[in-house]
Amino acid sequence: MTDVIVVGAGPTGLLLAGDLAAAGHSVTLVERRSEAVGNLTRALAVHARTMEQLDARGLADELVARGYRVRELRLLMRASIDLSRLRSRFPYVLIVGQYEVERLLERRAREAGVTFLYDTEVTGVRQDEDGAEVEVARAGPELGAGAGARTLSTLRTLRASYVVGTDGASSTVRRSLGLPFPGSAVIRSMVLADVRLTENPPAPLIANAEGDYLALIGTFGDGWYRVMGWNRARQLPDGAPADLDEVREAAREALGSDYGMHDARWISRFHSDERQVPHYRVGRVFLAGDAAHVHSPAGGMGMNTGLQDAANLGWKLSAVLARRAGDALLDTYESERHPVGAMVLRASGIITRFALARSTPLRALRSAGSQLLFRAAPFGDRVMRVVTGIGIAYPSPRGAHPLVGRRAPDLALSSGRLYEALRAGRFVAVGPHGDAHVRSAVPDDGPALYAEFAHSATRTLLVRPDGYIAWAADHPDPAGLRHALTEWTGQRAGRP
Repeated sequence: MTDVIVVGAGPTGLLLAGDLAAAGHSVTLVERRSEAVGNLTRALAVHARTMEQLDARGLADELVARGYRVRELRLLMRASIDLSRLRSRFPYVLIVGQYEVERLLERRAREAGVTFLYDTEVTGVRQDEDGAEVEVARAGPELGAGAGARTLSTLRTLRASYVVGTDGASSTVRRSLGLPFPGSAVIRSMVLADVRLTENPPAPLIANAEGDYLALIGTFGDGWYRVMGWNRARQLPDGAPADLDEVREAAREALGSDYGMHDARWISRFHSDERQVPHYRVGRVFLAGDAAHVHSPAGGMGMNTGLQDAANLGWKLSAVLARRAGDALLDTYESERHPVGAMVLRASGIITRFALARSTPLRALRSAGSQLLFRAAPFGDRVMRVVTGIGIAYPSPRGAHPLVGRRAPDLALSSGRLYEALRAGRFVAVGPHGDAHVRSAVPDDGPALYAEFAHSATRTLLVRPDGYIAWAADHPDPAGLRHALTEWTGQRAGRP
């Protein structure tokens, strides 16, 4: 028996498992792949809001050292988004391999005490009022078969209080729940490769569509580049062979040059669907990341959305397991994150369809109008907030302060920064500097820390462990803070 079983050791599952284990819960992570983390993955963009979540876990600076900071997003060559305008400690998109994110998160999860079961495949999930069971089978080489062949032998049944499926688009957990995954393919026969270049592109990350071609090139900062190419006239199944000449052709047609691509270390053909499960929670079983939603790679929001799913769910599961909150708190995972998943599907879909436009008027708009649209500050800023995740906010109760449900910026505190304080995995109450009455509302050893503004602000805030504002007042309000602490954390009021 364990507190939580997480199925799938991608970034979403690793972050969630690490959060729960760091909070003192027993966690088993089941993964069908072998233990070694590879270096050939599709995701390469980590956006500002995800960087903030990693900062709240003490991982951001180390990841930044392994990646390449891009402060301007070049979209369709003529349009660009100036990320330096972001009000964040991370005013850029970090180009870094998904495998680097996984390595950091796996190390953290192991240090926190997560039990890893690699080469283990889930074959079924069932649940009752008291918990959930996961049937697993151990994977091993099949005798007399070719390289890479696998056979499964029944291993055992694992039981936990809760199960979270982060096992990708073909999720076994989702299928075991009987949930549909409605949607369709948005783009087929896209070819990805990691290559060397003999010429430097005009920007660290460029993308463009021209005629029937689409191409993207982004640097990892270490001499390797991720390239993506698509040709409307060459629509083949995922299993069809892909070669570098196909990507070179798409780059020349869409970008004007293939920049001397050579020495591909990896090349693959894939398709991209737009799908979202209708429910993220069924009883004691949850879905997150690609198991809950998939979409086109436009905007690089996929891995980021999954990591933010995990950040939302982790502290809520911990609060319920620790009996600081009731079961109803877990319902807010779906009510908060399902609309975000739908928004990401819409945003990436609009970008993709705009890039793949077939009609002459739409192509003319794509060529001439995109630059004007993105130069318009309101439109460009809105796109920037959506793509980076900085603008994501959650519903708030009627009559609540306008800040409730919004992302908390990295406030300067009398001792450090807010996101440093969030590394404790607890709520953070922030009060005016030197106000003893507000300070007295927060017990010393409860599930909330107390911090003071570094300047003369009068606001009083309660910030959730995932960096969103749970309660706010424009003035010193010890009584309101006591009530919010009781409501959100089950913590008794502090000294009168």
